[in-house]
Amino acid sequence: MQIAVFILLSLITLGAAVMVVTTQNLLRAALWLILAFFGIAGIFILLHAEFLAVVQVLIYVGAIAILMIFAIMLTRNVMDPTQPRFNRQWGLVGGFAALLFIGLTAIVTRISWPVTIGEVPADAISRLGADFVGAYTVPFEIASVLLVAAMIGAIIIARERE
Repeated sequence: MQIAVFILLSLITLGAAVMVVTTQNLLRAALWLILAFFGIAGIFILLHAEFLAVVQVLIYVGAIAILMIFAIMLTRNVMDPTQPRFNRQWGLVGGFAALLFIGLTAIVTRISWPVTIGEVPADAISRLGADFVGAYTVPFEIASVLLVAAMIGAIIIARERE
């Protein structure tokens, strides 16, 4: 049953990710990205990492994706609808991406991955919190400053229009 749910979540996530890069409408691409983020959160739940699933939904869906939708709606008048949407190099890049996918798939399938199944420690979340304020304080603070800077930038952009 768990494998079936994993396959379903993987297909949803991969399908949404493909739609993100293939759809012409930026707003729809952002909505597909939200679905992909929810699929990743579901995979985290299958891995018994409930805290990471909640963080995935709160930060990526609740903050980043909504910020992207906000930016798309603010810059809608700035975009030039007369620009061509098709690029001549699309076929070349698509062929390169297909070759890269085939090569990486061949490499990954030939590796014998060790399978270890272990219990998740009961204090995993408390250790993660201790690492955030201990060994990883500087990267955690840098990420928080970047998020605050993005929010301030969005406010400034919104205020300039008024």
